[in-house]
Amino acid sequence: MRSLVLLLLPSLLAAQVPRPNVLLILTDDQGVSSLSCYGGSQVTTPHLDRLAAQGIRFTAAYATPQCTPTRGALLTGQQPARNGLWHVIPWYGTPWAPVREPSFREQLDRATFTFPKGLRAAGYVTGIAGKWHLTNNEDGNYVGLRPGAATHYGFDYSAPPGPGSQNEGDKHVDYLTDEAIRFLRTHRDRPWFFLLSHHTVHGKVSAPPALVAKHRTAGAPATGLHNATYLAALEHLDQSIGRLLAALESADLTARTLVVFLSDNGGVHRIHDMAPFTTGPGTATRLHVASEEFSSAPLRAGKGSAYEGGLRVPGLARWPGVIAPGRVDPTPIHVMDWAATFLALAGATSPPDHPLDGLDLTPLLQGSDLPERSLYWYFPFYELRWGVTPSAVIRTGDWKLIESFGDSFDASGHYRPGPKLELFHLAADPGEETDLAAQHPEEARKLQGHLRTWIRAMGAEIPGPNPHHDPSRALKETRAKPRRN
Repeated sequence: MRSLVLLLLPSLLAAQVPRPNVLLILTDDQGVSSLSCYGGSQVTTPHLDRLAAQGIRFTAAYATPQCTPTRGALLTGQQPARNGLWHVIPWYGTPWAPVREPSFREQLDRATFTFPKGLRAAGYVTGIAGKWHLTNNEDGNYVGLRPGAATHYGFDYSAPPGPGSQNEGDKHVDYLTDEAIRFLRTHRDRPWFFLLSHHTVHGKVSAPPALVAKHRTAGAPATGLHNATYLAALEHLDQSIGRLLAALESADLTARTLVVFLSDNGGVHRIHDMAPFTTGPGTATRLHVASEEFSSAPLRAGKGSAYEGGLRVPGLARWPGVIAPGRVDPTPIHVMDWAATFLALAGATSPPDHPLDGLDLTPLLQGSDLPERSLYWYFPFYELRWGVTPSAVIRTGDWKLIESFGDSFDASGHYRPGPKLELFHLAADPGEETDLAAQHPEEARKLQGHLRTWIRAMGAEIPGPNPHHDPSRALKETRAKPRRN
């Protein structure tokens, strides 16, 4: 009986609150340590801090470690292992490596259910502005969703491309913010959803020159770790959040709007030199750091990684009258949960043939608990700019297991052949400094079993030996897709 109540609780709670407008702000490559409300000290973020103070700040909000998989999980409400969008597009791979990389989905198909489609069916007007990165065809590409194709993915409106390149100036932060403000003012008399998908702070990092000069004068370096351009980009982004919140207030929409702030993955800490694996023969046995941008400390590593610095992201939500202000919640949540949440709040559902892997977070937003569950990640590919080899992750309670299926790189960047299990206790060791797999082998084996059972349940492949392995070019990355027998 108790399990039935837990299953019904999200919908019961959602029925007790009015249908909100939803403003979802998704930034790019922004780590937890970049916000002062999370303890970051490199730059202050007063507007995001205010958003956190007026709502809830999640300390264990998770995404996937890269762009396309997170965006696919967000819109479909499904794990990348289920929807097939577990690799950045367009195609590239490491086809001669020791471990075989399974095939992945290279486009989000028009027919796929997305939660904006569900919101539209429930009477919402829906819009998007900014980065897309879910198709690489006539419907859109990395930069944006083509306005004429918006309806196929559940959007009534998609902002046209901004002026010039999204890699110059302020990376379209002002333009995209203006588009969001125009949308909410235009549709203030009916329920709406808007996805503001910023390019900042993805590389090439760019920011207004006056702010860059400010941080140079304050002592930030021109290049390298915590450089002035990066700090300026974070400050400019925060200022745009302030403009957006002020626009909601002036339109008398604050009380009726759920604002959610997320990043698509952890921040870029270190980028490894890819020349040995692209223009070189692909036989290097050690990674070398090419550049650094922003430390993820106290979390380990950054974008692309299976460690917390790659997976854990900022997660803020404000909804006056529903979310009590000033809450800090340690419950682990996943980016795929927001689809189930938005659908429930709108009184909408997904089709029977489209199972949602996420949970409705409404109880959590209202101060109740979620049912206990494990969280999983699946990235069976090589991504050497981030030091990644085929692996998967499970977090259960405070235990976290990383399984490397056939090879890995150690903390010093040296290549290590053979499978590996790493076990961490996140409550005692949030920086993942101490691998406990040898001390707790039974716990490691148990979690490995659960992880592999989950992969199979998703209909995904557990990576194994590559029949096309070629030691002479083992780690060679190519964009030319090989023909396979």
